[in-house]
Amino acid sequence: MRPLISAFLSGLLFALGLGLSGMTDPANVLGFLDIAGDWDFRLAFVMVGAIAVHAALRPLIHRRERPLYAPKFPTFSVTAVDSKLLVGSALFGVGWGLGGYCPGPALTSLATGASQLLVFVPAMFAGMYVAQVVQARSGASARSASLGVTPHP
Repeated sequence: MRPLISAFLSGLLFALGLGLSGMTDPANVLGFLDIAGDWDFRLAFVMVGAIAVHAALRPLIHRRERPLYAPKFPTFSVTAVDSKLLVGSALFGVGWGLGGYCPGPALTSLATGASQLLVFVPAMFAGMYVAQVVQARSGASARSASLGVTPHP
C-alpha cells in the first residue's frame, strides 16, 4: 500500500507543479518551442528547477541501501544513443510541437475537460501501443517489449 500512496502523492505533486508553472497550457509550451519567433523562456525555469532538485537529492538518496518502497535501485539496460532514440525523440518533438502537450501535461490537463485533449490523449496511447507492437515485431528490443528504457530492479 505504501508504494501506491507514494505514487499517488508523487503524481499529485507533479500535477500541481505542472499546473502552477503553466505547462498544462499549450500556448506556453508552444511559445517555449518557438525559439525562432516570439520565444517564451519561462518553461526553461521549470526544467532547470526539476534538474536542480534531482541533482541535489540524487546523491543523498543513493546513500541509502535501497529505495523506501522497492528492494533495490533500478538499473538501465540501454545507455547508448541509438537510431531508435533519435527517431523516437524526433517523433516526440513533432507531436509536442504540433499539439503543445507532452504526456504529463496532457494527462494533467484532462481535468479541464478540453475537447482537444479527449482526442489527443487516446491518440497518444494509440501511438504508444503501435510503437510497442512495431518494436516487438522488429525484434529491436529483445530484452524488453516496452518503449524506451525500462528500469530493471
